[in-house]
Amino acid sequence: KELLNIFWQVIDPTDAGGQFYDRGESYKSAIYTHSPEQQKEAEESKAELQASGKFDLPIVTDILPAHPFYPAEEYHQQYYEKNPGHYERYTVGSGRAGFIEKHWGDPS
Repeated sequence: KELLNIFWQVIDPTDAGGQFYDRGESYKSAIYTHSPEQQKEAEESKAELQASGKFDLPIVTDILPAHPFYPAEEYHQQYYEKNPGHYERYTVGSGRAGFIEKHWGDPS
């Protein structure tokens, strides 16, 4: 449950086309589950978020059975640590920081 709560607070669960500047199928938000219990928890969490009224638009994050996972290329790993300046500019410029603050408050 804690992981689900953190997840919702770092994405835009109302965007079916990607996340902020990043557009396309590979950037859509999704939760991948490994068991019926995880599926149930994810569905309940999504329903609670929708009912909370935090968002004006519907929650469109998919909840799907897990499938083989392939790690991203090395240059994508820990990107925010390796490129802090670029990541900060992206976070602000893409609207991500403002979106998260608007819906969840100041993270600091």
